[in-house]
Order: sequence, then structure tokens, then C-alpha cells
Amino acid sequence: MNAMNQQEMQSLSNAQLDALEEETIFILREVAASFERPALLFSGGKDSLVLLKCAEKAFGGKDAGSGKGRLPYPLLMIDTGHNFPEVIQFRDDRAAELGAQLFVRSVEDSMRRGTVRLAHAGESRNAHQSVTLLEAIEEFGFDALIGGARRDEEKARAKERIFSHRDAFGQWQPKSQRPELWNLFNTRLRKGEHFRVFPISNWTELDVWQYISREKIALPSIYYAHQRQVIERRGLLVPVTELTPPTAGETVHTLTVRFRTVGDITCTCPVASTAANAEQVIEETIASDISERGATRMDDKTSDASMERRKKEGYF
Repeated sequence: MNAMNQQEMQSLSNAQLDALEEETIFILREVAASFERPALLFSGGKDSLVLLKCAEKAFGGKDAGSGKGRLPYPLLMIDTGHNFPEVIQFRDDRAAELGAQLFVRSVEDSMRRGTVRLAHAGESRNAHQSVTLLEAIEEFGFDALIGGARRDEEKARAKERIFSHRDAFGQWQPKSQRPELWNLFNTRLRKGEHFRVFPISNWTELDVWQYISREKIALPSIYYAHQRQVIERRGLLVPVTELTPPTAGETVHTLTVRFRTVGDITCTCPVASTAANAEQVIEETIASDISERGATRMDDKTSDASMERRKKEGYF
């Protein structure tokens, strides 16, 4: 068999992306039609930006001449207070550009209320976001939250349905999930329950980057190669910050790195990279044999069941 030429490969890639985009748009419209108070979880990260781009397409993009978006639901972010400033600024700018309503609720507010208590001052706040999220759901009466999780990221996420039911306590019961046949989704809810909906479940990291390249989606600068001080810890590159200082015996290196995913500074690590644009990231992604979260997330290193345990407790 003759090797495919570049044009044939591009055609196959676009066909795949078209199918994924069509599925995502269908799901986003299904949420708008099926629920009274949905919201789109928006962190300013690459997956939520891809999701937001699909939402723009699903609901007509921008109003002619006004520059305002027409999303039928607000954006919601749960902020640990330990996020990368470049990402937070990008989040705010993107929401303002769309004219979208953005709600931000902070783990620090939950700490002041006493609903979140850290074991020690240096403990990561990442897992505690579930408490703040459940408080936001109660505050606004949300009955569906749209997230950018993908099945290829992690074992527990691979078990998740696209329309994932949460009980009245906000918990996920992996053994009691509803069947999803073709594009038929059971969206029935009892009082106090809600859904987490994951429209890009079937996308891979490579799909996301190919879509970013094709659609020319702008991203926070830290997704591309830049110089940063890091230390090597537990097989990962840990960024040197006030929250993650080097300890005795650790050596600080200045390396050219990028982030494959972004989140709480205390548990999100960059990878060595010279990729300065989406096309170069695609080349690196094709060559990588380590999953996105496996290469970048310290909080997933505790055990194989760490994510599943957190999801059962209400985590994203």
C-alpha cells in the first residue's frame, strides 16, 4: 500500500474533527433544550476553550455588529486562588470578548465559611474544589454543568458517561450509570440532583490540538514553549513559584518548557518542549507515549484510584 500523501492525511483529519465537532454541538444543544439552569465550566484552559468555540458555533456565534455572544448559559469557574495568572487573565478577556456572563467562586471563600479546612497551610487546594463547586450549584440552582473532561486523560474519566448523573449529595456512582445508546440520553432528574455533561468525552489530546490549529483558537501563552525555572521532583518538572519553592538539596534549572494542561499551581507541571505553535505541539503529541495527566499532574501520582475517589465525592 502506498503511503498517504499529506493532502489525503489532512482530509482524514478534517473528517474526524468534523465528526467530533458535530457530536459536541449536538450535545451542547441537547443540554440547552433539556435543562433549566445549565452552566459551562470555564477555566481558560485549552479544553474549555475548545468547548467554548463549539458552543459559539452551536448557538450562532456573535450577534452581527454587537460583538456580544449568544450563549444560552453562563460560564462558571471554581478558583483555588492558586492558578497561573496568565490563565486567569485570559479567562477574563475571553469571557468579556464574548459578552458572556462569568461566575467565579473561590475555594478561599469556602475556607472562610469553614466548609473547607486544610490539613496544613501548604496542602493543595485542588481536591477541595468539589466543596466549592457543590456550594455554587446550590447557590445558583444549576441542574447541569458542562465540562471539558476527556476519556483519554485518565482511567476514571474513561468510565464516565457523556451525561453523568450526580445524586442529591453531588456524588458520582460509577456502578449506577445510565446507558447511553447512540445519541439517546436520559436526562431525568429528581429534586436536588444534577448532571455533569462532557461533550468532548470522545476527543483525544491530539484531536484537541488539531482542532485548535484548524480553528486558530488563541490560548494562554504558557501552553507554548517558554523559559521557566523548574526543579525535578518525583519524575516531574515542578515550576518554581512562591507556592512550590525548592526544598533543601533540590537544584533549580532554567529550561524551555510548556504546559500540556493547566490547573492549580501546586499540582500542575510543565514538560520540556520547544513547541512554539499548535502545529509543533501536534508533532510532539504524536510522538509522546505518556498521557497528558501522567506527564503533568502530581495529584494523580498518589494512587491509581485517586481520581475516581475524588469524582465520587463530587470532583469535576
